[in-house]
Amino acid sequence: MKRFTKILSLALVLGLTLLFSCSKDKDNSPSGSHKVVFKAIGSTGVSISNAVYVDGSGKTETFTSLTGETWTSNEYTVDASAHAVSFGVSGTGPNAASTLVVEIWVDGVKKADGKSTGTILSPSASYSF
Repeated sequence: MKRFTKILSLALVLGLTLLFSCSKDKDNSPSGSHKVVFKAIGSTGVSISNAVYVDGSGKTETFTSLTGETWTSNEYTVDASAHAVSFGVSGTGPNAASTLVVEIWVDGVKKADGKSTGTILSPSASYSF
């Protein structure tokens, strides 16, 4: 009788496992669009010269002839079909300790960043939705 109970218990556990593992898959497709802002922040004396962003749907925007130690993009609405965004900046620093940081903000939350150190600066960051 004990053996029958163990076999029945094992069969019940396996049956329930099979039942729940075969449940309908959830739809994990991205929902809606996202508000994205790109930022570049340099240390004292850094000169930001160019910035570029690309989204997963192929949209590219380049900003040239930039000046200053910091730069912030306008807010972009990125379609859910894009799946990812990338952002890069180039600039120069006055010495080897100079830093330039890029940030990707999605829906008001910082989601990715990248850092470069030296006199030639080119940090980049990517984020997948």
